[in-house]
Amino acid sequence: MHTLFQSIRPSFLILTPICVFLGTSTALATQASVDPVALALIVIGAVCAHISVNTLNEYADFKSGLDLITIKTPFSGGSGALPANPAMANMVLATGLVTLSITAAVGLYFVNTHGLPVLAIGIIGTAIILTYTRWINRWALLCLIAPGLGFGILMVVGTHYVLTQEISMAAWLAALVPFFLVNNLLLLNQFPDIDADRSIGRRHLPITSGPRISSYVYGALSISAYLVILLGIYYGHFPLLSLIATVPVLLSLFSLRGALRHGDKIGAHQQYLGANVAVTLLVPALLGISIIIA
Repeated sequence: MHTLFQSIRPSFLILTPICVFLGTSTALATQASVDPVALALIVIGAVCAHISVNTLNEYADFKSGLDLITIKTPFSGGSGALPANPAMANMVLATGLVTLSITAAVGLYFVNTHGLPVLAIGIIGTAIILTYTRWINRWALLCLIAPGLGFGILMVVGTHYVLTQEISMAAWLAALVPFFLVNNLLLLNQFPDIDADRSIGRRHLPITSGPRISSYVYGALSISAYLVILLGIYYGHFPLLSLIATVPVLLSLFSLRGALRHGDKIGAHQQYLGANVAVTLLVPALLGISIIIA
């Protein structure tokens, strides 16, 4: 069971409740009465979706042989659980499919109670989960934006819609923040895996454009995340207190410096990858807290 636990990658699952929390904060800002049962189901469905994408990715990377040639870091290269215990491969695959089924069941419940917009969210989310490792990774632009689309747009806007039956401009703006940051999370974590990923046919941005250009893209996405927060404040969609969500910009600059300085060798300097993870978690959490307090 230790192998299965590792394949789930539990330390990364905290991102999901943070994104749901952000969507909940924009819902509360509309003075909506949040149904605790609906919120609990959202969390269950979202966490199961995250577990599904993690375990299906672990299984596919093991079967392709990628896990055997990547250099592992705490932030990239997979968990390494299946190469150490290959007999658990089918169990990991089954976990991915079962958790995806749970997510689908929650989604169908909300389709029945909230209508077709939830169906559209579910179809796009399921497509990302099922195609990310085997197909999306072969298309640089799709690979760049798919993580943020899932965790940012679908999760934050989806949460807001289920809780309020409407979508506000504040929800869209809030969703853009994890959209940019989660894209950056996966982008930087791809740097150490360039050679290994290329060997099995992947063509994400660091492979097609190189670490230097990818670092500039990382910087642009970081600026975009903080700019959205400032625009949200300026136009009255976020409270002034949301300025606290821009404090981690220093960590973003630190990670950008590491990317520009070390390129595909950044895996040997894990502080930069760790700072990138911290930014991805802190900024949406602080934004959500500021909205609720205000």
